[in-house]
Amino acid sequence: MKKKPLYSPIEIFVLLMKYAKLSIKSILEYKFDRVFITIAIFCREMISVVVMFLILTRFVRIKGWEYNQMFFLYSFLFLSYSVFVLFFAGMRDFDNMIYSGEFDRFLTRPLGLMYQIVASRIDLSAALGHGIVGIILFANTAFSVGIVWNAKNIFYYIVVLLTGAVIQASIFLFSACFSFWTYKVDNLRNMIFFNARRISGYPLSFYPGIIQKLLMFVVPFAFVNFFPAQYFLRKSDMSSYWNGFLYMTPVVAVIMFLLVYAFWKKGVSRYSSTGTAM
Repeated sequence: MKKKPLYSPIEIFVLLMKYAKLSIKSILEYKFDRVFITIAIFCREMISVVVMFLILTRFVRIKGWEYNQMFFLYSFLFLSYSVFVLFFAGMRDFDNMIYSGEFDRFLTRPLGLMYQIVASRIDLSAALGHGIVGIILFANTAFSVGIVWNAKNIFYYIVVLLTGAVIQASIFLFSACFSFWTYKVDNLRNMIFFNARRISGYPLSFYPGIIQKLLMFVVPFAFVNFFPAQYFLRKSDMSSYWNGFLYMTPVVAVIMFLLVYAFWKKGVSRYSSTGTAM
């Protein structure tokens, strides 16, 4: 006899909304602090944009890329990261859940572990800070680079933002999985994620072959911003790559998540408590 699930899909969705409500209430408990964090994140990220702008204004174009096209490319990183920290902040903070012992509580509840991890965190400050920067870049470039924003392009743009967020969530979760064997992985996470994200601010074709392959097949940020941007811009340097890469962001997101999820499941089977649960 098939075992009946503990919760129906509707009940799971309602519970997810309750999780989200609790997260938002805890965020809004310290309104000034959260507003200040949002402003700080916005200012920090805008500094990188301003620095890039000052560099690019010295050139009409670099390897065929004009500065407004470069900023359109850059906008994908901010907007997809904003979606990521809004919906998947639990994956970003998973190593802290292990270290603090919070993960122990999840093990005692009659819900899926991954569901609880995703539902347990919403980083509204980071989502707003990065999202506002992304919106500013998008608004100032998306209508000046020759893109026709028909229904097909709008739909694909939304799809690549969402699946780009899944790719970033998978990269974060991959580094966090090492917490099952060693409790602090901050430096590994920074090395894998943030260094790759920083490099991805410029077109993939600017880099030597080894860097291109790393950003395509190891830490696949190329599918977060470069190939999605190329889908809309169709720059000449796309001739160096397989044309199918333009449509591969959703596929890469699914493959990445399944591989990382399998690694995560293996880590869960080897988990031993830190003994710090409150």
